[in-house]
Amino acid sequence: MPPKTEQKSHVSGTKAKKRTSTTTARTSGTRQKQAGSGTTSVAQVRLRPDELADLQRVMQTLKLHSLSDALREGLRLLSREATEVAAAQEIRDFYKGGQAPTPEGVLPSTEDELAAADEIEW
Repeated sequence: MPPKTEQKSHVSGTKAKKRTSTTTARTSGTRQKQAGSGTTSVAQVRLRPDELADLQRVMQTLKLHSLSDALREGLRLLSREATEVAAAQEIRDFYKGGQAPTPEGVLPSTEDELAAADEIEW
């Protein structure tokens, strides 16, 4: 077992145990809690100072009350993204790499329209 040292947490102001292992994220089956919606697990993540500062800004902007709320929101968005990527792959697989047909009355996109859509950030 790696040695532990105590360090003051930047977020909560409480003392946190710092491990010297190289594990960056993990869940603990032995540290599970029963919540109203079922069993939950504790997960740990190691953040660089710039990542923590970004996370704190996001929490303030979105009025998220805890690191857990912020991380759950991030996981929810990642899950949505993964679902969209999987659906797009299913469509590509179904049409075997060819262009999917457009609905009746809809013209195919031009190269300029596709390029403009690629440039849009949200």
